[in-house]
Amino acid sequence: MTAHLEPLRASVARLRDIVESLDDAQLEQQAYPTEWRIADVLSHVGSGAVIMSRRVEDGLAGRSVPEEFAPSVWEEWNAKSPREKADAAVAADRELVARLEAVGEQERSAFSTSFGPLTVGFDDLIAFRLNEHGMHTWDVEVTLDSTAGLHPEQIALMIDNLGLIARYTAKPTGSLRTVAVRTTEPARDFVVALTADSVTFSAEPADGQQQIVLPAEAFARLVYGRLDPDHTPPFDGDADILDELRKVFPGP
Repeated sequence: MTAHLEPLRASVARLRDIVESLDDAQLEQQAYPTEWRIADVLSHVGSGAVIMSRRVEDGLAGRSVPEEFAPSVWEEWNAKSPREKADAAVAADRELVARLEAVGEQERSAFSTSFGPLTVGFDDLIAFRLNEHGMHTWDVEVTLDSTAGLHPEQIALMIDNLGLIARYTAKPTGSLRTVAVRTTEPARDFVVALTADSVTFSAEPADGQQQIVLPAEAFARLVYGRLDPDHTPPFDGDADILDELRKVFPGP
């Protein structure tokens, strides 16, 4: 069984526990992404679960997901009330995990599906969902508790799966600089190389470069555009460099 499935199941259970405690007024509260209410985050999580479930079914059958499927799901979910979005998200989340768990080992080995411009396997698909789900759970949780962080049992997996999001969301700032990032809990090394018109993100040590040292939980949020100064833990390094990395990684 893929290492990411159990942490995903735990993240789904955590979000369910949070959602079930929310009243209608809280669902209307602004979430961490300023353009979304909590209900909107849940709509994104739930519609994403429906779309991924279809991606799994079509991938197992050797079919491509129709291009019109995702827009039709988003339209349906956008029309729901805040309470409907919350309740449906919990149900869709649970159903996706059950479907993933039901896929046999032989099917998992043979599975592939398109994910944007990439062709990915079963484990990769779950890894992408874990990162997204963990971040959106935080988007809700931090609204209710400003000290909330990503959960430790997820971080060791999430921190090793940042390359895709960094590849597609990193923005050059015009600086010519290479920054080494060392994380703690768990310890990892990354290099962010900036040129005038590109950003290269790699998981490797870069001794002698300008360095930032911060918790892995914080670095994962940084790459997803979720490390504003008010939600930044203590770190070692130049604050100006960290500010520039915030501009490099504005989030998806």
